[in-house]
Amino acid sequence: MKIGSRTTGVLGAAVLAAALLPGTAIGTATAPSAASAQCQLDLGSVSATGDHQWQTVVATSPPTNGGIGVVIADLYPDGMLPRLSTTMVQEPTPGGLRVQGSVVIGSALYGTGYDSLDPESIGVGRIGGGWGDFVALAESRYVPYRGTFSRTHEYALRNDGVLFRWSKDGYGVWRQRVSAPGFAAVKAMVLISKTATYDTLLATTRGGALYTIHIPTSAPMKPVVKLVRGSTWQGFESLVAEKCGNKGTLLVGIDKDTRTAYMYAVGHASGTSTVIQSLGKIPGSFDAPVYFRWVPLDFDDLFGE
Repeated sequence: MKIGSRTTGVLGAAVLAAALLPGTAIGTATAPSAASAQCQLDLGSVSATGDHQWQTVVATSPPTNGGIGVVIADLYPDGMLPRLSTTMVQEPTPGGLRVQGSVVIGSALYGTGYDSLDPESIGVGRIGGGWGDFVALAESRYVPYRGTFSRTHEYALRNDGVLFRWSKDGYGVWRQRVSAPGFAAVKAMVLISKTATYDTLLATTRGGALYTIHIPTSAPMKPVVKLVRGSTWQGFESLVAEKCGNKGTLLVGIDKDTRTAYMYAVGHASGTSTVIQSLGKIPGSFDAPVYFRWVPLDFDDLFGE
């Protein structure tokens, strides 16, 4: 199903192609104090009017915010704003950038896709229902550079604490659903690691704790949970993460109640010994209904645990 046609943002396709390629960690250090100043995160959002947006946040201390740009105006019609989003993947094409990702709108899962230079290509297609009880969504696309093995896993947390995983085949069909209970306390989660054999989620709880959830790709699904911090993380309703250095993570926590966001440089996750450096409050107001990360098709590498 295609829901209307939309217009490109005010910046134009040429600026879009240059500015929307997500920043990568150009340093090699693994400690946050050394790597953070060399990292940046391309933060995506959906505005209250349905615009697809981005802003690039650089890991200075305090963080530097390049400001919000509109990629596609009115991408989602009134009354159909997403409440959950995966990362949005950018694929360079001869005609611009092709964007694709998944969102939850109401109680259904939708695919979002468009070509930056072809407004008529813009569509939001319904994938399936039964998503009304889900409260978090994450996608792991493991595509090693010059590798022969690749996989795509979708993770979703239901409000009763059951964490689900689907494997997406080459035709985009979600298959092989597995699950694990025990995550009812989780408030927000984000992918920080993906390898050939496991994924790692970083999660906050309503009680303020910060955990890693290490999930082997084998079945049955048997997550391994490790405490990273025991308190003070309860304020964030949304987490967005990018690789920083060889083994670190640049983490943005968004507090929707106060419309504020904070950035952290996180060392390679190793339980309570994990080094976390607070870089401070990010300038700007963070009041969008949904936040996500912009990623490139072939250069999205996460190794935070």
